[in-house]
Amino acid sequence: MSKPELTSGISELLLYIVLINSLFIIILLITNIVVISKFKRLSYKYNKFMENSSGESIERQIEKCFLKSEELFNKNREIEHHLNEIDRTLMNCIQKVSLVRFNAFDETGSDLSYSLALLDSNNNGVVLTSLFLRDGSTTYGKPIVGGKSRYPLSAEEIKAIDNAIKRHREAYYA
Repeated sequence: MSKPELTSGISELLLYIVLINSLFIIILLITNIVVISKFKRLSYKYNKFMENSSGESIERQIEKCFLKSEELFNKNREIEHHLNEIDRTLMNCIQKVSLVRFNAFDETGSDLSYSLALLDSNNNGVVLTSLFLRDGSTTYGKPIVGGKSRYPLSAEEIKAIDNAIKRHREAYYA
């Protein structure tokens, strides 16, 4: 092979290498433009996603949600504590009431006398009895502890206490 043929062969080879490299550069340039374009669109979508209508980021919104949930948890605990206090107070309030009317004396005519039982959840309270007479009335009060009294109870007073306990139980379990 002569030198001019060798030089011409090398020139052609270099020309092919340059053309192939140019083609690769063009392909890489086009790919780079496509990737940059897609990245910009994705970046735009990401920024839109990360902002709400007021421009606040989702990260800040999530942080606010955590703070709000902690605030609600504390408020719930406070309400639960308050409800427990109310339950304890309610146990000592009058919950059971019964009125028994009766005729204390045959000569008075009708059921104008009565026994009124007022009890809390532990069956503690008072039974009030009013006896109607022709010339007036008399009222008695007897303390009740656990549904019993240390004072003697009349049949009407016992009935009033039993009715109060029974009605409350029926209403509670109905």
